[in-house]
Amino acid sequence: MDSLALFCTGALLAGGLFWFVCILGPAEQKGKRAVDLSGGSISAEKVQDNYKQYWSFFRRPKEIETAEKVPDFVDTFYNLVTDIYEWGWGQSFHFSPSIPGKSHRDATRLHEEMAVDLIDVKPGQRILDVGCGVGGPMRAIAAHSRAKVVGITINDYQVNRARLHNKKAGLDSLCEVVCGNFLEMPFPDNSFDGAYSIEATCHAPKLEDVYAEVFRVLKPGSLYVSYEWVTTDKYRGDNPEHVEIIQGIERGDALPGLRSYGDIAETAKKVGFEVVKEKDLAKPPAQPWWTRLKMGRIAYWRNHIVVTILAALGIAPKGTVDVHEMLFKTADYLTRGGDTGIFTPMHMILLRKPEAPKSSS
Repeated sequence: MDSLALFCTGALLAGGLFWFVCILGPAEQKGKRAVDLSGGSISAEKVQDNYKQYWSFFRRPKEIETAEKVPDFVDTFYNLVTDIYEWGWGQSFHFSPSIPGKSHRDATRLHEEMAVDLIDVKPGQRILDVGCGVGGPMRAIAAHSRAKVVGITINDYQVNRARLHNKKAGLDSLCEVVCGNFLEMPFPDNSFDGAYSIEATCHAPKLEDVYAEVFRVLKPGSLYVSYEWVTTDKYRGDNPEHVEIIQGIERGDALPGLRSYGDIAETAKKVGFEVVKEKDLAKPPAQPWWTRLKMGRIAYWRNHIVVTILAALGIAPKGTVDVHEMLFKTADYLTRGGDTGIFTPMHMILLRKPEAPKSSS
């Protein structure tokens, strides 16, 4: 009888672990299984060291402000978090307003499709995804618009993931991915019919630099839309709680420093853009974008148990538990930013590169 009870207990534990990892744990539908979590381009034995290196950037804040330091800082971050993002969130590394009656996946897709609708591109035209990640938005936009999308990301691991997903989706003829720095893009002047960035330019030490590069590669008359992470008019720099929330978001998302909503249009004008439209897409009547974070708390604890077990078994790299815990704390700061209204990840700005002046004959 004792043997039977022991067997049943073991079977129950094994079944529970299988259920956690393979059934409940987001898997192939999002592109990554829990048992395949890695440190991106970082070897497994160096994940924990690189996690410590990531945090060291914040102990030397002056170095973060330089353009030379930020690319390595952001690349390290995405090596650490890309697999966890894919596994726990999906292939689109951004937020979207909740839509009653729509799934999170549908709400995300509609948010992405709106970006390409705003820049008014036609099938076959060539557009740029500035900071494409693993290409979730790129694929949605290519499928919706039938435009040819070129994405750029600084992280080589994300390039490989994006190309794999593009091929699986049957969209590799429309989607191209390039590894590079969006502050120094390897594209000729006046070579794109449109461009968009979805919650990506927040990683630039100076927004002016990335906007200038986008301006350079766009054809005259073309449109560029960006969803920016900013502090809102409700943010007060002399409020300790506000400062804590914003610094928590910056530390947990590899940000050199969040910008104010009032700086975006002025920066765009400085590099030559015309401002067509500017709007915070998170404002009512939009439903809260942070609802998904609140609803995901149970999923976090479930996933944290999975990550802890896999790390203990040597399946997930040492340090993965630390990274997962960091992301949970960051989710709390993001939620507080949404609840207080001092932060938005979807301050939309639509810009046009002026037409080239006609030469007088």
